[in-house]
Amino acid sequence: MNRPYHPTTPLIPGSLHSPANERDNCGMGAIAQIEGERSYQVLDYALTSVCNMTHRGAVDADMKTGDGSGVLSQIPYPIFRRAAEKLGGSLGSDDELAVGVFFLPETDGAACQQIKELAVATVKARGIEVIGWREVPLDPDALGQLARRTQPVIEHLLMKRPAGWASDHFERQLFLCRRKIELETSAVDGFYMPSFSSRLISYKGLAMPAALRAFYKDLQDSDFETAITLYHQRFSTNTFPAWPLGQPFRMMCHNGEINTVEGNRNWITSREDYFQSEVWGDDVELLRNLVSHSESDSASLDHALEVLVLSGRSLEHAMSILVPPAFTHDEDISEDLRSFYQFIGSFSEPWDGPAGLVYTDGTKLCASLDRNGLRPSRYKLTEDGLLYIGSETGAVVIDDSTVLRKGRLGPGQMLSVDTSTGSFLTDLEVKEALATQKPYSRWVDQNCLELR
Repeated sequence: MNRPYHPTTPLIPGSLHSPANERDNCGMGAIAQIEGERSYQVLDYALTSVCNMTHRGAVDADMKTGDGSGVLSQIPYPIFRRAAEKLGGSLGSDDELAVGVFFLPETDGAACQQIKELAVATVKARGIEVIGWREVPLDPDALGQLARRTQPVIEHLLMKRPAGWASDHFERQLFLCRRKIELETSAVDGFYMPSFSSRLISYKGLAMPAALRAFYKDLQDSDFETAITLYHQRFSTNTFPAWPLGQPFRMMCHNGEINTVEGNRNWITSREDYFQSEVWGDDVELLRNLVSHSESDSASLDHALEVLVLSGRSLEHAMSILVPPAFTHDEDISEDLRSFYQFIGSFSEPWDGPAGLVYTDGTKLCASLDRNGLRPSRYKLTEDGLLYIGSETGAVVIDDSTVLRKGRLGPGQMLSVDTSTGSFLTDLEVKEALATQKPYSRWVDQNCLELR
């Protein structure tokens, strides 16, 4: 979303709307099977839940067009194995697959073709095999009139991981491909890539949640198997809806607004000349222009989270850096944890809300609130390993006799689920584990100079 195509550009020419007016008060949440067992039920629960949050979103007079809704899930391998076979591709294992989701400019066929050629060339230049392009099965009749007029051409680019590449390396190379494509198409209006990953895939649109499932036929397929699904229903005041502005983004979705976003963007931009990393090497140049003043606050936070995680930090560590709790006068935390917060605070200024957040890297699912705690976030975990967390209670009917634990997040708190191990960690468990990974107390004592 880092290009002169402004997703907040008004649909009515001459409007005085400014992207600075972006404000959200949305419905969002996530469903996960914490043991990592993939099923259609996880997606179905998520779609049911977001449909029950219709009151959280704006709706056009046609009762179909909304400010945007969407889901982000693990790649449903049964569906895409079939797609790869139809395109003549073969996969030794599911995790060899990657999918890029493309919103192409509907009104410019020549631009569409140029973008697709650029994407293929960029991917091949990094040694990644291209399986082919998949036309996404759609039902445009499910959309409202406004959404249909602005609907992009939606296609999937299927790719295969080269032999010998580790999963993390593959994901970073895909990110760099996406960044290269974004930077080289900065002058093309109407182009956006919702996801480009070997782990996660985005289905979103300018539609109410019920219309979303009807529009994307993949979401009706019982072979859509996932263990993690994030969902979001957008409500934004003083703004014009657009397809790219729908959430979830590439790793997270957000309820609220980031009041400090202009400062956060400026700080990131001011540090880009000093970016260096053994992980990225010379490719660190593609991390420039990471955030844009023309995108939503949620999109900017997602960019920052994504680059921190891909640089080698855990999901929990990255969000602790970006959205830390208020710790200065907290007498209940350990000195190790206090030192951890002091240390990471020297690298990034807090992205301050109100903010309710759910986010995933494709294996872990986390949720947190910013230090103000002014957005609701409640959860339930059942005895068969189903976790629900969201901004509403009752959005999914769960038999309380099966619930092992339930609660809500408080200001600055976080929970974490790892579907590779089945672990469920509360806030203090997450934070104390982070605090003991490195000698933060010694680093702070030896290197922190306090000016009074």
